[in-house]
Amino acid sequence: MREVYRQYWRINLLTTLEYRTNFLLWFGFTIVYHGTAIAALWVMLNNFPSMNGWDFNNMIFLYALWMTAHALNSTFFSTVGEIPQWIRDGEFDRLLVRPLDELFQVISTPGAIFPDELLLALAFLVVAIGANHLVVTAGFVALIALVVAGGAMIDLSIALLISTVAFWFVQVDALRWIVLQLEQEFTRYPLSIYNRGVRLLLAFVIPFGFMNYFPASYFLHKADNGLGLPIVIGVLTPLIGIAFLLVAYTCWRFGLQRYQGVGH
Repeated sequence: MREVYRQYWRINLLTTLEYRTNFLLWFGFTIVYHGTAIAALWVMLNNFPSMNGWDFNNMIFLYALWMTAHALNSTFFSTVGEIPQWIRDGEFDRLLVRPLDELFQVISTPGAIFPDELLLALAFLVVAIGANHLVVTAGFVALIALVVAGGAMIDLSIALLISTVAFWFVQVDALRWIVLQLEQEFTRYPLSIYNRGVRLLLAFVIPFGFMNYFPASYFLHKADNGLGLPIVIGVLTPLIGIAFLLVAYTCWRFGLQRYQGVGH
């Protein structure tokens, strides 16, 4: 499997280099997209100096944590989100007759993937850490790397669960769009500004809060997380990510065993 995955990245790199203009356009779009989101935060906090105790520097750290975790997932596991399309087109059935795990085949399918967003996210995370004057030690670097990895696992788990639903309903674009909007909109702001129902949803049902809010609260020493939970909960993101991924993979195996194709 390791050799297959190595070849996968080799093909990805060659594909990207072959279509350089497309890569540059996507890279430019990535900068504009995230730049617009950060500019919107600046405009908002220029008029209101803080949001429930979070100032602009705190908010960009919050955004940087989410951005890095999301980019890590997008770089290595973006093809998981394409499963519903493969099911509709009948392409997924090919994976069932090959002597490799189906999910591994999905992940190792070549495409035009390059870690441009991830590199940009890491650079922005460094800037956000500096802006908040956080003390950088070996332990801090290790912990924040684990948090980012856990956030990426949460992101991957949600994409996998949505793709699993496609085994029964085939067309799940609306569900995917709704969840994506929830992620992009609600992770930009502190969880504590929302009502209790939304807090519970984003903490324990769709745990986007563990991608950035709870760990950011821990690193920035924000005691009030809106749910009365101890601040140390912010370092549990890696465990939450593993647990949620195990749940998603169990659902995936359950759905796979009941998949009967779409009649192509």
